[in-house]
Amino acid sequence: MKDVHTEFSRIIAGTMNWGSWGKKLSEKEMGLRIRHCLDHGINTFDHADIYGGYTTEEEFGKAFVKSGIAREDIRLISKCGIQYVCEKRENKVKHYDHTAGYIITSVEESLRNLRTDHLDLLLLHRPSPLMEPAEIAQAVEKLRFGGKIRSFGVSNFTAPQMELIGSVLEVGANQIEFSVTQPGAMYDGVLDYMMRKDIQPMAWSPLGKTFREKTAQTGRIQQVLMDLVVKYHVSADQLLLAWILKHPAGIRPVIGTTSPDRITNAVKAPDIDMEQEDWFALLVAAQGHKVP
Repeated sequence: MKDVHTEFSRIIAGTMNWGSWGKKLSEKEMGLRIRHCLDHGINTFDHADIYGGYTTEEEFGKAFVKSGIAREDIRLISKCGIQYVCEKRENKVKHYDHTAGYIITSVEESLRNLRTDHLDLLLLHRPSPLMEPAEIAQAVEKLRFGGKIRSFGVSNFTAPQMELIGSVLEVGANQIEFSVTQPGAMYDGVLDYMMRKDIQPMAWSPLGKTFREKTAQTGRIQQVLMDLVVKYHVSADQLLLAWILKHPAGIRPVIGTTSPDRITNAVKAPDIDMEQEDWFALLVAAQGHKVP
């Protein structure tokens, strides 16, 4: 399996908001965003088959082809396993499908939509109570043998669930929700397990609720950020990314913004050398109490 630790950029561009679920970027605008990301050191684009109700991958693929960018210059991640209720599917209820046939069919459709012959990383989008590790391994090995995927991982899996899949198949990455307002992975064993097994963590929603919700918690965090913005001469969102990047697990944040300016700012976050006391100040603000 390819080394996902070196293949992907330190900051990953999440595409969930590029299409109908978010900013509804035109084909031209998507092409410009792809180019902007590459020009600023982001070579990795995170997809899922369900984004935009199974439409965003296709829109991205068309924009990518017209951009003239070489396939070897970018890395593509996609996720499958969720059967979503929308116009594109006849599903009556949202559910998960981790059968070998479904995984293979989903990947092949993602390849057609993204206009590529392989995914650099395939992730199972969420764990299913009905998943059978041997059947998942069967699909992954067939896809890998056929050159359709370079590496395999999971998303939103707990440590025991990673261990279950890992008993029959190498797990290279796990994309989890992680931020200063959602730091649970530091305490439930998920990040510890990934460090021990050399599994690449990726963090979706890396800014958390800090700017989305007005609560006592976000108020405390914003107060600390005000002082740190002055101290480090950077923006608040850069500091929140730097907080994640300081963790020794080597977490790669998946940013959801479509703003060129915010993308430009995000790629500067790895250059911020946040002092330990400042890191803990943000954690204490998030928890509302001192560390034990």
